[in-house]
Amino acid sequence: MTPAELSRTVLRSVRGAVEEQELSVPVPARIVVEPPPRPGCGDYASNVALQLAGPAGRPAREVAEILRKRLAGSAGIARVEIAGPGFLNFTLGDGALTALIRDVLAQGDGYGGTWAAQRPDDVGEVPGDGSGDAPDGDGSGDAFDGVLEGGFGPGAGPPAGGAREAVVGEVLGRIDAAAGLGGHRDGDRPALAPVPYDLDTLTARLGSDEARWVLLRPAAHDPVRLPERPVQRESNPRFRVQYACARARALVRNAGELGFVSEPGDVGEGRPAVVAQAVADARPASRPSPRHTAASPSPSPSLHALQTLLATYPSVIDVAARLRAPDRVVRHLEATADAFFRWHDDFPPLPVGEQKPLAVHRARLALAEAGGTVLANGLRLLGISAPAHL
Repeated sequence: MTPAELSRTVLRSVRGAVEEQELSVPVPARIVVEPPPRPGCGDYASNVALQLAGPAGRPAREVAEILRKRLAGSAGIARVEIAGPGFLNFTLGDGALTALIRDVLAQGDGYGGTWAAQRPDDVGEVPGDGSGDAPDGDGSGDAFDGVLEGGFGPGAGPPAGGAREAVVGEVLGRIDAAAGLGGHRDGDRPALAPVPYDLDTLTARLGSDEARWVLLRPAAHDPVRLPERPVQRESNPRFRVQYACARARALVRNAGELGFVSEPGDVGEGRPAVVAQAVADARPASRPSPRHTAASPSPSPSLHALQTLLATYPSVIDVAARLRAPDRVVRHLEATADAFFRWHDDFPPLPVGEQKPLAVHRARLALAEAGGTVLANGLRLLGISAPAHL
């Protein structure tokens, strides 16, 4: 179940409560569900009961209990709990991740919006010179070594703002189309902090991908921090996202060479392989612990984070369109790439050593492929190349 599907399910429960006169409130047009602020509070949360309490003239927890009873047992929802003053916390069923992966892979380029299916695929290699990106230089320091606020040095000239306005306006047009808002809304552009270079100058200096990334990453009111040179290493957020995208595609190629393909299923979401092996090594073989063998595996934070980020990608597109904020997409891609690498390290998708490919490897490969799909869709939405090799 995706956040959008959960939102519609909650909305139906509100509508049903109103129709059967359990609640006397206007039915909201939409209901927001989002990841809870703390671990251990389920997969998603909603404050809909607090919003309805005032119009209903009833305590929020009482409204929440009405909705909880209606939502309990709904397809895809394993548990609904009331927290604090009246928040609803949702824990999804065991098949939620498998269903999400199938949904992402089935929609492909269309996941998160329909625009990608209507334009040519620009996935390709991003070598150091083919993409226009400058070389690393001496390779020292962080991605933003030598950053100069507002330009590359003194005497840069008066701010013009044209480069940022052009790129943000173009990307917002694609975000609007993906969100189903019908393309450009020229009269609804955000007020942007200016940049003292035109787009051609920035592209010549940084390469197309890096120039677009640094123009889109800050919030509208924040200044653009221009690096003196781009660097091809993981300290650079743009490189990290492209690297995660390329890594996901490489896993699919490598699996093909090993003779297996992806298949959504149980990814083995208990303890990470390295931790499980350490526990097994520390346990005497002749005296297995009943407590360990009977205990159900605890959820993996890295898996949960990646699942949440893949599931919420379409809602991030909607929020970016509504708030005129392409930086929301940029930061979501950064978080997705980071979560992908953490999960990848915890749960290797490919067999190791002499191990044969198992069902769990096919399932993990499907999750990696879904992660690569989301990253590629987001990069193309921003007009940045989604590499198959890096």
